[in-house]
Amino acid sequence: MDKFLKEAIIEAKKGLREGGIPIGSVIVHNDKIIGRGHNRRIQNGSVVLHGEMDAFENAGRQSASVYKACTLYTTLSPCSMCSGAILLYGIPKVIIGENQTFLGEEALLKSRGVQVEVVNNQDCIDLMTSFIASNPELWNEDIGE
Repeated sequence: MDKFLKEAIIEAKKGLREGGIPIGSVIVHNDKIIGRGHNRRIQNGSVVLHGEMDAFENAGRQSASVYKACTLYTTLSPCSMCSGAILLYGIPKVIIGENQTFLGEEALLKSRGVQVEVVNNQDCIDLMTSFIASNPELWNEDIGE
């Protein structure tokens, strides 16, 4: 397994231990993690802190040239909000742990030239399958249903 996807999974598991939704993300520039995060909507009472958004927040202000040379790793297919941030900051490549439990805006990302790779990692699938089965109301809230 890719070392950066492993780090995103570590973030997802951290979120689960905190009582949140197990989705994690890391942003990588020049083979180094510059931002990492996990879904903290429940923990922080936030409407926007999905895993990818938390990773962006923790990466902080970066020049456009930095973001345009990054790869974003996420344990779950990015929703429309997170995909919008990926497009806004010009992230050229997204590695997705899985898209079986939720299919986000992959088509939009691809249509705008983002290289999207879905690895369907079993750890990512298991985390979300178990969480959704145990917490359907929290999951539906997270995806706006």
